[in-house]
Amino acid sequence: MAAMGTVVCLLGLLMLMQEVKGGQGLGNDGGDLWQEFLRLPTENGGTKWALLIAGSSGYDNYRHQADVCHAYQIMKKGGLKDQNIVVMMYDDIAYNPKNPRKGVIINKPNGGNVYAGVPKDYKGKDVNKNNFLAVLLGKKSALTGAGSGKVISSGPNDHVFVYYSDHGGPGVLSMPSGEGLYANELVQALKKKRAGGAFLNLVVYLEACESGSIFEGLLPSNIGVYAMTASNKTESSWATYCNTPGYTTCLGDLFSVAWMEDADPRRPGDRQTLAQLYTIVKKRTTSSQVKLYGDLRLASQPVSLYYLPPGPGITSTASGAILTDDEEGRRGGGVDQRDAGLVYLWREYYEEKSVEAWERLLREMERRSRLDTSVDLIVGDLLSSKAQLLQVRAGQPLVDDWDCLKSMVRTFEAHCGPLGQYGMKHTRAFANMCNAALDHHHMAKAASKACTMHPPLITY
Repeated sequence: MAAMGTVVCLLGLLMLMQEVKGGQGLGNDGGDLWQEFLRLPTENGGTKWALLIAGSSGYDNYRHQADVCHAYQIMKKGGLKDQNIVVMMYDDIAYNPKNPRKGVIINKPNGGNVYAGVPKDYKGKDVNKNNFLAVLLGKKSALTGAGSGKVISSGPNDHVFVYYSDHGGPGVLSMPSGEGLYANELVQALKKKRAGGAFLNLVVYLEACESGSIFEGLLPSNIGVYAMTASNKTESSWATYCNTPGYTTCLGDLFSVAWMEDADPRRPGDRQTLAQLYTIVKKRTTSSQVKLYGDLRLASQPVSLYYLPPGPGITSTASGAILTDDEEGRRGGGVDQRDAGLVYLWREYYEEKSVEAWERLLREMERRSRLDTSVDLIVGDLLSSKAQLLQVRAGQPLVDDWDCLKSMVRTFEAHCGPLGQYGMKHTRAFANMCNAALDHHHMAKAASKACTMHPPLITY
């Protein structure tokens, strides 16, 4: 009887192949239907995909690549295949001369090596906005550089998970190479992928300062995209595990380790929902407000649809992770993402006790001071009040004209030097200039004057 069933299945398969070959009854979409046939044996009629990206470089930003490597290990434990996981990371941490454990990356004190086995699909300068969007949209033809060529080739029955860890600012996410990724560019890509039938549902986790500004007023509630951010639209996200002996840098980020350390001990078949996870992560992320955006109907879905290991349904435990007192103490309240660079430079000086390390710290402090002073001078020249500079629009996008904002940033940097990871906080001021009907010509005139008085100082 079993043999007869196999013959029937094979005959059906051959008939379908013949129809596809001859184009009978399948119209112009025969190839797409054949691909969908191949998806049928996977869980829930679809495939799980993951796009993991660390948007920084440098040993001082160790934590972002540690986050992404840890996330990869969770994806593998959850049953995702390497062919369905794309990892984008600069890959300058594991064998960095300052790393006390060569070839090893940890995401918490005394943690395991999360770097082991991680495929670096796109590394170095190939980690950029263009390639990120090409990978997300499944467009191999748009890729540049020497990466693996893997993209998120998801289909209409598939579940996609996107995780980003790095610095950010109002309306923008950092990239280690080239221009940052602006909020409207990410949301437009998500809309385009949805319109192309390239996923059933998609979940995004963002670890960045002002990460709520990426979605507020922009992400629709009806396209099957659910986003959880480390902070709201006005506050920083926070680094953590910044006091580990032997390390001068922070090992993780508060929001990121919250969701990952919850996932680590969970067993196959755990029916934890996205809503339950949000409650846990919000409680553990003590220094910023974790926020939700998009299609909140997805909150009732099990996390296993995206990355937890599948299996027979079991009742979800209230919390997957229990930190030891030592780990909790070292995690502490964390360090503001924008101050983590200064903490790193201070620890470098504390370890080296050298004039060079002290000068690096002073140069960075002076650079930040000059940057802030330049922006204050420009704002004083162009806006009528400090209140206008800091204006926050409730429930609306950061800016009406995103091209204006990009032009403002480019013009400022042309006259005053790069904003850098710290200076990204000023994009709200530039957005409010656009909202006040100012343009890059006004910026050019004001920046030319301000940054002649206070020329930029480039540091590490």
